[in-house]
Amino acid sequence: MAVKIRLKRMGQKKRPFYRIVVADARAPRDGRFIEEIGYYNPISQPKEIKIDNEKAIKWLGNGAQPTDTVKDLFKKNGIIE
Repeated sequence: MAVKIRLKRMGQKKRPFYRIVVADARAPRDGRFIEEIGYYNPISQPKEIKIDNEKAIKWLGNGAQPTDTVKDLFKKNGIIE
C-alpha cells in the first residue's frame, strides 16, 4: 500500500483551509485518510501552519511520501532539511 502525506481541502468556497493527512495514495483527495497530523490556513495573515512533528517524522520513517506542497511546509517547519 502506497501511503502519501497530503492536503485535504476544507472550508467554504473561495476560503480554503487544509488539513495535513496521511492517506492511501488511491483514496480521493477529500476522502478516507489514515491519520491527521496538522493543518494549514493560507488565508490568515500571517499564514498559519501547525504540524505534529513527532507524527510527521514517524510517518516519514515508515515510508510515507509527502506531496510537493507538504514537503515545502515541512521544510518551513524544520521537519525536513
